Order: sequence, then structure tokens, then C-alpha cells
Amino acid sequence: MFKKILFCTDFSENSHYAFTYALNLAKTYKTKLMILHITPEPVHPEQLSIYLPPERLEELKLSQKKELNEQLQKHYLDKMERFKDYQVMIKTGEPFIEIIRTSKKEKADLIVMGTHGRTGLDHILFGSTAEKVVRKSTCPVLTVRLPGKKFTMP
Repeated sequence: MFKKILFCTDFSENSHYAFTYALNLAKTYKTKLMILHITPEPVHPEQLSIYLPPERLEELKLSQKKELNEQLQKHYLDKMERFKDYQVMIKTGEPFIEIIRTSKKEKADLIVMGTHGRTGLDHILFGSTAEKVVRKSTCPVLTVRLPGKKFTMP
């Protein structure tokens, strides 16, 4: 049924919880699990070079890369036990666009991601990456919310 599952993370608690679904599905269907993190681009990247000398900018990038690898290891790779059929991808850009682009390029059969379940003004101001992915994806999308979050009818 599934040959490739794309798990998307922003390292939130919601993503960590959704990972259990992605990993269990990958194990159950004996499929490849692709772990994707998108680092949003700075609003004005040219301004970083104005405020930081080149060597400090390079230090910052290396520090961010190290932190990212530590997060991947701690929250995902350490939890895989003997599961070895995975690939880690780190990209930069608009998260929902990169998720859709990656799912098409890698021919993913399923996208798994956490959702924050924002509503009201929060939803209007910040939008929802998960909602955009669900609307634009050409493959099925499994969105997972943390347990205990209750929906209240308006």
C-alpha cells in the first residue's frame, strides 16, 4: 500500500507525537520513511550579512546545523531502534511549498505531520502549514493532533 512515507517536522511537541504514527506505519508496511525539516528563510536574508561579519554568519550557520542534527537524533533517530530504511532531508524555504515539492519529487505515498489546531485569530495571522499541505497535496495526508486537545463547537 505504501512504499514511501514523508514525515514532516518542525520539532514541536505535535511533530514528536505524529512521528510515532509515521514510524509505526513505516514498520507495519515495511516502507521507506523520509524525515523532512524545513527551515524557513529569513524575511530579509541580506540584512543578516549587514549585521554580522562573514565569520560570525558562518559560525551561526554551523551552530544551527549542529542544533538541528542534535534535535533529529534525540527526537527521531534514537527512537527508531532497528528500523534502518529512512532518509533525513533538511531544506530551506516556505514549509508548505517545500513539503509539496518534496512529496512529488520523492513520489511519497503518504505525508504524516503534526498539526497545532490553531483557530480564530491565531489561524488568520499564522495560517496553517498542515491545512495548506492537505489542500494542495497530490497524495494522502495524515495530520495528527496531540491527545487532550478538545474541539469546542461554536
